[in-house]
Amino acid sequence: MSATTFPFKENAYTLYSNALCPYAQRAIRAFNLAKVPYVVEEIDLKSKPDWYHLVNPQLKVPALRTPDGTILIESLVIAEFVADQFPESGLLSTSATERAQLRLFIELFSTRISPFTYKVMTSAEVEDQEKAAESLLAGIRAANDELLRQWERPSGKGGPFWYGNKFGFAEIATVSFVGLFVGLKHYRGFEVPETKEYEAFNRWKTAFSQHPGFTDVKPEDATLIEAYKKFIPASKN
Repeated sequence: MSATTFPFKENAYTLYSNALCPYAQRAIRAFNLAKVPYVVEEIDLKSKPDWYHLVNPQLKVPALRTPDGTILIESLVIAEFVADQFPESGLLSTSATERAQLRLFIELFSTRISPFTYKVMTSAEVEDQEKAAESLLAGIRAANDELLRQWERPSGKGGPFWYGNKFGFAEIATVSFVGLFVGLKHYRGFEVPETKEYEAFNRWKTAFSQHPGFTDVKPEDATLIEAYKKFIPASKN
């Protein structure tokens, strides 16, 4: 394969992905839940193919080539494209208000949960790990409260998923990052407390952890633990 061409399947959706990447898992879950056929071109993140810059100059996954040759990058962009391209999937509400409420929940994960998940893992100093864990727990409490508010809305239908009994776009966008908690528990002893202030979050986590939308994409725990070993520096304290 020369560096002037790249692999794709004609007249099909080609997803450039990596099974261990939580961002790429968003795109895979969107296609799976929308029941749209696609092919995967697995990208080795340690040794990216020399043609991959032709797909995504940023060299990140996921990326998507659509049947008409359009290239899309960024996980949420791709997931939302799938939802909008296939509205019969019902992945996204047609209500502007409901979509705005959903985006706020996703933004909460992007700003208050995901960054501190990685910081707990990557901090060498115990003090820094503990501060990051406190910030992560604060973010989880905020997610807990947002779930409670959503479940009181008509679209929430009392849970246990964002849209009642349906594993949907909220889960597509967020559950990969909760899946990383297996690494936090193994390397840092971090667990979400089983107390009232986390009750809704734990209910949601229990529900999605048993759903095929999560389990069919999630790598084995042992595989994740081994993969995230590289992010764990030795503690200095």
